[in-house]
Amino acid sequence: MERIAIFSDVHANLTALEATLQDIKKRGLTRSICLGDIVLKGVSPDIAIDKIRESCEVIIQGNCDEYISSPYSLEKRHWSRIKIGEERAKFIRDLPVCYEFYMSGYLIRLFHASPFGLSYMYNPMYNNQDSTYANRKIENPESLFENASFIGKNENDKIPDIVGYGHTHTPSIVRLKNKMIFNPGSVGMPAEMLNDSNENETSKFSTLASYIILEGEYGSTELCTFSLQLVRVPYSLETEIERVKKSDMPGKEKLIRKLQTAEP
Repeated sequence: MERIAIFSDVHANLTALEATLQDIKKRGLTRSICLGDIVLKGVSPDIAIDKIRESCEVIIQGNCDEYISSPYSLEKRHWSRIKIGEERAKFIRDLPVCYEFYMSGYLIRLFHASPFGLSYMYNPMYNNQDSTYANRKIENPESLFENASFIGKNENDKIPDIVGYGHTHTPSIVRLKNKMIFNPGSVGMPAEMLNDSNENETSKFSTLASYIILEGEYGSTELCTFSLQLVRVPYSLETEIERVKKSDMPGKEKLIRKLQTAEP
């Protein structure tokens, strides 16, 4: 049996990333996959990229990675683009948008948000009708299993049995018509869909980093034992907030509030 760590949405939060990678190492996991959005929002996008390049055997592009590596971001001299430099920008610009493999007989397909694009939103707990994703929300979860051209698939390709994605920043596991959908949540910018901007005692349960562990026979098309585990990882919010305060990044107050409250 082999175990694989899958995490997403680091968003340049170095303290949370280091705690997550340490937890993965402590558990003896040697394979890790990142589902994108390494950069933007946080203050350490350069180091986050470097650490994930060192630690992950597969890295998928997220919508924030696409944006920061775009010509538009360079033209606007975006803070994160300047911070990461052109070599790292090219690296995240060239990342794949999909990855799949067999484990214990299941075909598992991974992408950042959907098979149709990097900014679509499926959230089993929240309809997003009043959010910036209102015109890109996915109503039918079955569509996540489609062989769409955006991920390089067509009608001749096999339909996956399990789909994993990030983007929503909220961990979830959904069973659907003999199939499964999972979301590891966010390492660096966790969100609890009904939280508001007020920090309270229960915020400590939703501001934790998170990732998923898949366990089974990697590469095997034969049906056998398979399991999925959600892991929540505490990290020093105070350390990360101090890093934010010492940086020259714009919009720091909003970032600090979201770190403290896990508001969506």
